[in-house]
Amino acid sequence: MDKHQAKYYLIPAATCLIGLLFLVFYYTCTAFSAKTETAYVYIDNDDNADSVFTKLGPIASSHGITGLRTLIRHCDYHENILSGRYAIEPDLRIISLFRRLKNGQQSPLMLTIPESRTMSRLAAILGKKLMVDSAAIAQVLTDSIYCHKLGYDVYSIPAMFVPNTYEVYWNISVDKLMERMKTEHDAFWNKSRRQKADALGLTPEEVCTVASIIDEETANTEEKPMIAGMYLNRLKEGMPLQADPTVKFAIGDFSLRRIYRNMLTTNSPYNTYMNEGLPPGPIKIASVKGIDAVLNRVPHDYLYMCAKEDFSGTHNFARTYSEHLANAARYAKALNERGIK
Repeated sequence: MDKHQAKYYLIPAATCLIGLLFLVFYYTCTAFSAKTETAYVYIDNDDNADSVFTKLGPIASSHGITGLRTLIRHCDYHENILSGRYAIEPDLRIISLFRRLKNGQQSPLMLTIPESRTMSRLAAILGKKLMVDSAAIAQVLTDSIYCHKLGYDVYSIPAMFVPNTYEVYWNISVDKLMERMKTEHDAFWNKSRRQKADALGLTPEEVCTVASIIDEETANTEEKPMIAGMYLNRLKEGMPLQADPTVKFAIGDFSLRRIYRNMLTTNSPYNTYMNEGLPPGPIKIASVKGIDAVLNRVPHDYLYMCAKEDFSGTHNFARTYSEHLANAARYAKALNERGIK
């Protein structure tokens, strides 16, 4: 090959090399995002390449979306779109984002399990935070066979949930979510807590049931061990719990500020005025403080309590029924004076 022929081949080769270097520089050095802080894109199972671009559009710079579109067009991403929650940092390069999407390298989120009063409410909340549909969550929580596999029934299943914040993936399945909650429950109920429950003659589910009632009785954390002691005394004596929150749960009206005599005959297994012993399950997802209040209840000989007439959120305790009636009369008088019905 003479010099003229070599020159003929070298020029195109150099041009291709320069072009290749430009592409490498473009994809590896150009940031995708136009944002100054981390943004997130949520890709679900129904998305296709076009809908992914639509979701990325508000985040991307003009160079970013063009470059990513070119990469995706020449690869098989559209044939294998992986759902998930993907973080897009301000300095994330185009090629890095492409690899993240293609390999399913999603970012977890912090999921808070709230102290929900009903499982339908819990399902609705989780459905807003996760990819899974709320109806799918509600379905398994009311499925006796499914609950039995987890070691519960449809009444006791609220006891499986420990209100806390957990790191999960947005596209977690219902089955994986339930397995995770069971694992967290078992970790929470460590040897120490189980020993305390055994000493009280209660199962963890029964502890949660008592705790759920106490949570509804007061928001005063310091008083909860006292209330726990009173309810455990009533259980020991074989007395009905006669807990007003169970009547509210039975009626399905949590806004009630006053319980009237006709409400006490509500036909429900949760009504502790009509039924002795504990309800068939918690009336809400019990708080950690409520659970520990039961496990560390204050020993005393009180059998009755009534909300204080100063509306402080605390209670007057009584050993005898006559003392209780006097406390109840003062509280009823305060309600009447304030026009609370």
